[in-house]
Amino acid sequence: MTTSPPFVTFYFNRAGSVNTATTLKLALTSATNLKIRHLIVASTTGRTILQLLKMAPPKINIVCVTHQSGFARPGKSELSASTEKQLRAHGISVLRTTHLFAGVNRALRLKFGGVAPPEIIAHTYRTLGEGLKVAVEISVMALDAGLIPYGNDVISIGGTSRGADTAIVIQPAHSHQFFETRIKQIICKPLLF
Repeated sequence: MTTSPPFVTFYFNRAGSVNTATTLKLALTSATNLKIRHLIVASTTGRTILQLLKMAPPKINIVCVTHQSGFARPGKSELSASTEKQLRAHGISVLRTTHLFAGVNRALRLKFGGVAPPEIIAHTYRTLGEGLKVAVEISVMALDAGLIPYGNDVISIGGTSRGADTAIVIQPAHSHQFFETRIKQIICKPLLF
């Protein structure tokens, strides 16, 4: 019989950016304790990643997954070119691509109505919180982009609107094998009321 160290999920009383610093600290502590070297972080503007940079030890692979171009305004990226340049100078990979649970299915919903299977999956994850949905989604996106190794546990950090409030240990699968994805641990998340 294999035993693993006990862990406790930390719950925030509310969602949002007020939890960013604590979420990052908990994620880094888990990374150290579990010897995980890869962190995937959702960051629209780069602020969460820049905060993480001040705290992260060397030899941690940090991947920033930001909104696709055109998400907020056609042809525009919410992550500024100067911030992206700063992140890349610190060795952080930046992934800006179509969201796993949206893509062309969102265009069909917006044009014709109805819901496609990827959006049903997204809404199912949202029953556990927006940040958890984001954390699952970005880990698969980073794996598909080749920015993290296949078959490894990683820590993925998401949030509700801005900042970070959810961190999980996950072994993502490629999108075409999505249901092989395994959430191993919920490090922290907001309580849902």
